[in-house]
Amino acid sequence: MLPNQRAPKYTVLIPARLASSRLPNKPLADLGGKPMIVRVAQRVMSNVQQSTSTRRVVVAADSLRIVAACQEHGVEAIMTRDDHASGSDRLAEACTLLDLADDEIVVNVQGDEPLMDPALVDAVAALLLLRSDACMSTAAHPIGDVADFQNSNVVKVVLDAQQFALYFSRAPIPMPRDMPDQAPWLVNTAASGDGQGGALRHIGIYAYRCAFLRLFPTLTQAPIEQLEALEQLRALWHGFRIAVHVTKHAPGTGVDTLQDLERVRRLFML
Repeated sequence: MLPNQRAPKYTVLIPARLASSRLPNKPLADLGGKPMIVRVAQRVMSNVQQSTSTRRVVVAADSLRIVAACQEHGVEAIMTRDDHASGSDRLAEACTLLDLADDEIVVNVQGDEPLMDPALVDAVAALLLLRSDACMSTAAHPIGDVADFQNSNVVKVVLDAQQFALYFSRAPIPMPRDMPDQAPWLVNTAASGDGQGGALRHIGIYAYRCAFLRLFPTLTQAPIEQLEALEQLRALWHGFRIAVHVTKHAPGTGVDTLQDLERVRRLFML
């Protein structure tokens, strides 16, 4: 934490939607004897005693089955509408249900990230507290692998000199014009770890002030958001700033497919 920086007091909201096109009932998938959504919440709660931050963790669910599973394991959960168009809409409703003030900080941790590092959650919240000129904060880490750099499923982000996001894309950005083989460039910039001029993989964790989170779903969808299928581009398109915390460490495996689920299950069996 930087000198004179206050430890953030914030709420982690974990949106949980029962329906999933690729992995039905994903929040309730078993991981070592507990539902995945419970594992995510408990992971984020795991170092609260050691953390300098004050962190409340709440699951925002669209199903009473998810709420019941959370309550069974001592995880706070609230019921939200089941017809929200996006996770942001669900989080905005949760802010209202929890009666959170406009200036309170909320961190969105996805319900399929059972290996999320709690320290990274703290860092993203602390960054937003520090950067009053940003409406959101997020995270990224250096890419050192050409396959990841060229993979459209790996979202990249480019930063300005003040560590604000310039653009997010599924395309390989920034593209080195004079290096058909990007491997040396990627390895060198990944080793520096500062994100300046190198390729960064975006990590899908966000902190918001509640006022902006309530505003965000009312903003018109951006053409670039629709083209890239990246919701965070809506904020940039409307002129809002997103501060980016660069970590040297890649996040743990998320669960998008059955193969991901089996891989993470093996970790919980160790």
